[in-house]
Amino acid sequence: MTTHASDTLPASAPDATRIEAIIRGRMGDPFELLGPHKTEDGVMGLTVFAPDAAEVVAITPEGSEIAPLSRINPEGVFWGPMPGGFDFGTPYRLRMRAGSHEWERDDPYRFTPVLGEMDEYLVAEGRHEEIWKRLGAHPVTHEGVEGVSFAVWAPNARRVSVVGHFNAWDGRRHPLRRRFGAGLWELFVPGLAVGDLYKFEIVGAHGDLQPLKADPMSFRQEQPPSTGSIVHGMHRHEWQDAAWMESRGKSTLHDKPVSIYEVHLGSWRRGAEGEILDYDTIGGLLVDYLQDMNFTHVEFMPVSEHPFTGSWGYQPVGLFAPTSRYGTPEQFAAMVDRLHQAGIGVIVDWVPAHFPTDAHGLANFDGTALYEHADPRQGFHQDWNTLIYNFGRNEVANFLRCSGTFWLDKYHIDALRVDAVASMLYLDYSRNEGEWIPNQYGGRENLDAIEFLKGTNHQVQLRTPGAATIAEESTAFPGVSRPVDQGGLGFDFKWNMGWMHDSLSYIQQDPVYRKYNHHQMTFSIHYAWSENFVLPISHDEVVHGKGSLLNKMPGDRWQKFANLRAYLGFMWTHPGKKLLFMGCEFGQEREWNHDVSLDWHLLEDEKHKGAQNLVRDLNRLYRDEPALHALDCDPAGFEWVDGGDDERSIFAFLRKADSGTRPALIISNMTPVVREDYRIGVPEGGDWTELLNTDAEIYGGSGVGNSGRIACRQEECHGRSVSLALTLPPLATIVLVPDR
Repeated sequence: MTTHASDTLPASAPDATRIEAIIRGRMGDPFELLGPHKTEDGVMGLTVFAPDAAEVVAITPEGSEIAPLSRINPEGVFWGPMPGGFDFGTPYRLRMRAGSHEWERDDPYRFTPVLGEMDEYLVAEGRHEEIWKRLGAHPVTHEGVEGVSFAVWAPNARRVSVVGHFNAWDGRRHPLRRRFGAGLWELFVPGLAVGDLYKFEIVGAHGDLQPLKADPMSFRQEQPPSTGSIVHGMHRHEWQDAAWMESRGKSTLHDKPVSIYEVHLGSWRRGAEGEILDYDTIGGLLVDYLQDMNFTHVEFMPVSEHPFTGSWGYQPVGLFAPTSRYGTPEQFAAMVDRLHQAGIGVIVDWVPAHFPTDAHGLANFDGTALYEHADPRQGFHQDWNTLIYNFGRNEVANFLRCSGTFWLDKYHIDALRVDAVASMLYLDYSRNEGEWIPNQYGGRENLDAIEFLKGTNHQVQLRTPGAATIAEESTAFPGVSRPVDQGGLGFDFKWNMGWMHDSLSYIQQDPVYRKYNHHQMTFSIHYAWSENFVLPISHDEVVHGKGSLLNKMPGDRWQKFANLRAYLGFMWTHPGKKLLFMGCEFGQEREWNHDVSLDWHLLEDEKHKGAQNLVRDLNRLYRDEPALHALDCDPAGFEWVDGGDDERSIFAFLRKADSGTRPALIISNMTPVVREDYRIGVPEGGDWTELLNTDAEIYGGSGVGNSGRIACRQEECHGRSVSLALTLPPLATIVLVPDR
């Protein structure tokens, strides 16, 4: 084969300047040089960059020689004129040789774009509702050839290349085609397949080479601490939950029992040697446990890929990739499917509030503050050392919105619990004066974030009927769970952080002082229907020196468990959906540690086993008695019988559903004193029955209570004409219903 040195280029060959740009990695659009091109004098030529090859020949797909290429640069640029009849669109392959080694491949630079003009338009507008189908890495057959289509948004980059083992991590070999309309870059690389490792090499806006970047749209990433993206495509799972999904689409959760078990996948259970279990194993164990415990839903702390295990997933880099710590996307999908088939809803924590500064992530992605704000007063979280998304940028808002609907759509997730919403709503969140920038009206509200949240909630309702969104929002921002068309943010539910703080403050006090703080347990009723609430006892309450839920309780061991049981009884009967962090249901004694399993051996102790028995029965009662859940979000579902008995620290109230459903009477005695012959007014006569007593022996209690049927007397009490005489057990909550 004839070769040419760079100083003896054929007259029709590419000019030295563009050749130099390719071999130095400075070619902004490789299709200006690589692949077939017609020269100024009308010659159809073919340019190839192949630094590993000594000889290159263009051949037909069947293997016949078309024309040899000449080496026109010692670093591996080949060029040659093509014979008559060869034109743009003519299929060809490349046969290469180096010493005795010979191989063939397709040329990425002969293929037309995969992305269309509509993709560019929708990305630029921020209205590409299924952006995960176009950006990222997708195994496809393009123009009859199998390979992978890569696409990424990097509008300010000077060059973007895909790199991996397949090209020796050499960014000069597969630079992407620049699509100027929306700042997209794309390339179809023939011959690649599922399982290939890759990253993006980006030359930034100022000509500086960025750290290798993971794909923001990857469906699978390497297991940390490795940071590469893996070609995967959409998971290949055959769903078996059609009945669940059909039912979900026909209803909402507002009038349903919702009892959520919050789980950290890496520390709920571990293997015999302390090893982390995979999605398959965890899924099987969880299904059995949740069914036995009568929870209606499980909530997973963030499952999006994240580099730092100690962040528990709240600093994600892969918003479209289930973490590889526990297995493959298929295994994650199968776990969700298995839970659905068992009648258990699945909620995941979703984190659009911030992202980590890890070099391989979104930070300074194309050499500029692309996903984040450039000004740290807007773009940096001081509390978490993380970056804040620029919600006002169309492409960023679209990226985040699509990541949320992606989990609901493609992984059949039933609800997104949106983390740190308060930090999104306020520009001055955790900032001192002078450390934040007011909005255009001089206010502290983050107007862009508000519009983003509204748009996301609207999109969820539009695309995935029956799916829900839940806000972790700790302020009094109005209308969080009010529909968007009524001026709200559009969430279905909001965590009731006020109830959580007040009730925990109350229950941690010695019972002798509780009468002075009675309001901490009654105040929540004043605003209980201002939002649709979830009552959360979450992981946040059992870490960072706060101790376990059990050890928040005062008194000796007996009193600690009695307080715990009374508190859980009060929580399960209070208006609002329920959420309990794993381990709290059996009285985990030590603070939660994400690096080890829960202390399941504690269930050998009758007190711990009793607490677990109670939560199982509370869930069953909450599910089976419509009065305890049907009007959780309606003031008609609650009525005080006596909320003012502060001297004896007793709370008595009714929960109600429709007129044809029996009410439930709840009484909590928050002192260790047994109250004999305690008279309580009730709404109807006849016999009543004690359905649940947190002091029952089966729960580890003393067994004080009311057995059999309890007859009403025509004796006025609490403004009612009939009443019951009850025994109130110490540090306990009881639930009674009329016999109908």
